[in-house]
Amino acid sequence: MGKNYIDIENDRGETLRYRKHVNGRGLVAHGAKVHPSAVVELGAYVEPGVHIAAGAHVGRGVWVESDADIGTNAEIAPHAHIGAGAAIGASAKIGIRTHVGNGARVATGSLIGDDETIADGERVATDRRGLRLAA
Repeated sequence: MGKNYIDIENDRGETLRYRKHVNGRGLVAHGAKVHPSAVVELGAYVEPGVHIAAGAHVGRGVWVESDADIGTNAEIAPHAHIGAGAAIGASAKIGIRTHVGNGARVATGSLIGDDETIADGERVATDRRGLRLAA
């Protein structure tokens, strides 16, 4: 039986240890908290300080930067990027290759389409069809 973690050196020369999440085999850094019922697919990276709630699904190739918060039953589609300190509300859906900026907030139940960009610090709320609501 092989080891259940890997060590990766970051840009500052520090070595970070990532463990393979039991649901999906994605890589979760030491210091991140991922609920056992959440799925982190193979090829996804979850950085230190991240919190992923129950029932959330993080797709292949997703990068969740430090201190981000992914709500209950949220769905992050493949190859999305969730910036540092961003928050994705419960049951929100983030599209393929979508970039959510640092400190951005996506409201509960929002639908963010494919290939969209949410700016750093931006607050977004949509209806079930993905139409943005007034702030």
